[in-house]
Amino acid sequence: MSTRRHFLLSAAAAPLAAAQGGTPKRLAAIVTEYRHNSHADVIVGKYLEGFRQNGQPPGPRSRIASMYTAQVPKNDLSRDMARKHQVPLFPSIWEALTLGGGRLAVDGVLLIGEHGQYPWNEKGQHLYPRYELFLEITDAFRALGRSVPVFNDKHLSYSWIKAKRMVELARELKFPLMAGSSIPVAYRPGGVDLPWGARARRAVSIFYGDPDAYGFHLLEGLQCMVERRAGGETGVRAVQYLEKQAMWDWVSQTPWAEKLLDAALAQAVNRKPGDKRQLGKDAYAYRVEYRDGLEAAAFMMNGVAQDAATAVEVEGRAEPVATLMWLEEGRPFQHFACLVQAIEKMFETGRPTYPVERTLLTSGVLEAILDSKFQGHRRLETPHLAVTYTAPRQGFFCTEKL
Repeated sequence: MSTRRHFLLSAAAAPLAAAQGGTPKRLAAIVTEYRHNSHADVIVGKYLEGFRQNGQPPGPRSRIASMYTAQVPKNDLSRDMARKHQVPLFPSIWEALTLGGGRLAVDGVLLIGEHGQYPWNEKGQHLYPRYELFLEITDAFRALGRSVPVFNDKHLSYSWIKAKRMVELARELKFPLMAGSSIPVAYRPGGVDLPWGARARRAVSIFYGDPDAYGFHLLEGLQCMVERRAGGETGVRAVQYLEKQAMWDWVSQTPWAEKLLDAALAQAVNRKPGDKRQLGKDAYAYRVEYRDGLEAAAFMMNGVAQDAATAVEVEGRAEPVATLMWLEEGRPFQHFACLVQAIEKMFETGRPTYPVERTLLTSGVLEAILDSKFQGHRRLETPHLAVTYTAPRQGFFCTEKL
């Protein structure tokens, strides 16, 4: 089995500010809201205070050079953290990118459009302005005549059209763009990954939470494994939302789904004892049909297990390839340290650590799933999701705990 690994830096690593070749990169942090345990806190905070957020090494080399916050709640942390670490706060994205001058003065951008007071639509999507913030960033790049790598936290947008345009703009302006969840890079016991080029037939992933924000994590936990299959990623043909008894009826009628769901649940470390059908009366699932014939189902196991795990049926193997993607329940949230390492690698090398197409596809699948939910759980054809790409042979995720 392939065990492509990326290890966490050891505590004996060089100090946070020590050079490892070249000058540390300067980053602009563009965030919607910065409060305790927000995504801004657990990502930007690791740049400011190390992976454990205790002011001690190890930590990323790059430095936060500026911050912009779209909203400032009563429990805001950005002002105190900026003062503590002598990071200038700017009232506009333009000024954060130029450090108040007339040229692009940073080497990379962290775009964290998660959390804050933003509206919801009738489909249950939280309308975070990631696209609008991204447009301000790219407008500045265009006006300044230069661009730098950008990381966008979580899905690109709640809208397929906006998500697709974000990727198009990155290509047009020729800058590296990465995005996505912390699930794909989280610690996996034994370094388990789907062997690159394996003939995957069917797959299941599990997670817990709400259909929108946590549904994206669920889908990326699936996609980071199946994208490694023979032939590369071909895109998604159709999706369907199922819930409660209708979901369990489908599982009972679909032997591969039952087998792979059990294989994924067997990886769980926070599973409740008892019958999964009784415990999961309010569980729901996303059916995903890929264009190359791969069948998958992503289950929100609310009431059953609070874990992220994926199981893949591979041709020629008696048992599925299955792994836990471990999430630390409290601070310092190691999975975000793993994510920061992936982001940092892009800023250091100038190349995305993994394809943005992964997140483009999962962004589109999530929107289509919520459309299916809104339209009475109909199976929806998705010809627009013909996203094709090839995953790198060497995966990126943590294989050690802090």
